[in-house]
Amino acid sequence: MHLVHGSYLQDWMSRPDDTNWRTAPESGGSSRTFADIGVHWCDLAEFTTGHRIRRLLATTSVVHPQRGGVTVETEDAAVLVFETDRGATGSVVASQVSPGRKNRLWLSVDSSDAAYVFDQELPDTLWIGGREENRVLHRGTTTQSAGAAPYSTVPPGHPQGYLDSFAAFVKDAYTAFTDETPDGLPTLDDGLRAAALTRAVLESSAKETWVEVTS
Repeated sequence: MHLVHGSYLQDWMSRPDDTNWRTAPESGGSSRTFADIGVHWCDLAEFTTGHRIRRLLATTSVVHPQRGGVTVETEDAAVLVFETDRGATGSVVASQVSPGRKNRLWLSVDSSDAAYVFDQELPDTLWIGGREENRVLHRGTTTQSAGAAPYSTVPPGHPQGYLDSFAAFVKDAYTAFTDETPDGLPTLDDGLRAAALTRAVLESSAKETWVEVTS
């Protein structure tokens, strides 16, 4: 794998009269868009590839400086490029001001012979791109791995997605109490990682330079 890239786009803050408690740092912290959704993209990218973002260069933007008569101090969008600890490069756009996009988490992992693309708004499919042909794998078919099969809980053709992931998390958490911990169960270290990435993004944007991710 040599390239990982994508975006996480929402539109619920695209208009100047849209407001939320997250716009105030004292309520929601110093970062809004990246801390709210960008970290989830990074977590997915690191989990699926096994790579860790080693350093990054980020820029953030405030599209509407005033919302409801209050000065906005947290970012509406964040764009970053990064390098991983295993030699890949990547990029991601996180935005809460992209009209028409509700929760478009899109991830592409590219290697020499194939690219693998996941789109959260089409959660039952995995797109695989090749030099000669492209394929779309559907959840619940014989092509899914033994590790994925237990998470396919409804028959093919019945939509499965976001809410089902919470049920899977609860199931894995109960399993961890009584048996071996399932692979991929989130820990406090994952929360710390999200905080470290957010800190690096804010520092890089402020200093306009590359920043090492320390956690």
